[in-house]
Amino acid sequence: MNLTSDNPTTPAGQAVSQPAASDGAIARVLVLEMVRVTEAAAIAASKLIGRGDEKAADAAAVAAMRKAFDNLYIDGTVVIGEGERDEAPMLFIGEKVGMGKGPRIDIALDPLEGTTITAKAGPNALAVLAAAEEGCLLNAPDVYMDKIAVGPGYPDGIIDLARSPTENVKAVAAAKGVDPSQINVCVLDRPRHAELIAELRALGCGVVLIGDGDVAGVIAVTDEETTIDLYMGQGGAPEGVLAAAALRCVGGQFNGRLVFRNEDEKARARKWGITDFNRIYRLEDLARGDCIFAATGVTSGSLLDGVKRRRKPTGETILTTESVVMRASSGTVRWIRGEHRIG
Repeated sequence: MNLTSDNPTTPAGQAVSQPAASDGAIARVLVLEMVRVTEAAAIAASKLIGRGDEKAADAAAVAAMRKAFDNLYIDGTVVIGEGERDEAPMLFIGEKVGMGKGPRIDIALDPLEGTTITAKAGPNALAVLAAAEEGCLLNAPDVYMDKIAVGPGYPDGIIDLARSPTENVKAVAAAKGVDPSQINVCVLDRPRHAELIAELRALGCGVVLIGDGDVAGVIAVTDEETTIDLYMGQGGAPEGVLAAAALRCVGGQFNGRLVFRNEDEKARARKWGITDFNRIYRLEDLARGDCIFAATGVTSGSLLDGVKRRRKPTGETILTTESVVMRASSGTVRWIRGEHRIG
């Protein structure tokens, strides 16, 4: 896939993508260039699948993603990343990425969504990012978020965090014309969700428990083949923004409410301009305007196949990747299978 043959080059001679000025802040060529960034992170993390070292896998993905941004013709700012500057050596909140030229883009990212999954060779680990025009992604602090999501095709407002899980399930079931016992809900398998799981099972719902990776869990509600109707539970706020960006592209509804465990977390939220600690954020409060969502599988799961390595009789090693990239303004979803020769 050569998208850059007619574009200017860096001093190192690498081709870079320069968006056409008439294509708006999020140029079409950037949609596919973002996949190159997630591919780089996924390939780097894949070398540590099943090795039991979460930190090493995450560090490899972070370094590869940061390097891949260098060739993008954007003036990018990380608004959701690996933490604040004193916590992360790179891809920290506020870091500038790209060539420093071209459209001003805000970026939310998780170079390895599912560090534990990768370390244990479990399913659904992803390299993920979202990009939007400047000011269009919520600068979410690194705290927990209560979440609920449903796929496209339902009346607006069908879900609401102000209502109980039972009420939300019954509303979706009524819209589908089925009994609540026919609704499947995806939930992170955590002790904090014991009461939620018990309430859902009391309704007769199918509860699909996942060990990690709630971005993939939220996106699963948009795919009929997963049979998942709803996502519920508490996970990271940054992952909530990433998932919201994906739903902005393909449809669906999402509610999120930040959860603060102490005053330090509230102080961190104030730093990013958040003062209403009980606010329920709707989809477009988290991701608005034109935006891109891109993900590459690290390990195989419900959304994407993971990185696979094979050696040809010639001695050449081939890595295959599977990615998805979506754009809100066009509603386009592209599934991309890549082959990478590494010698």
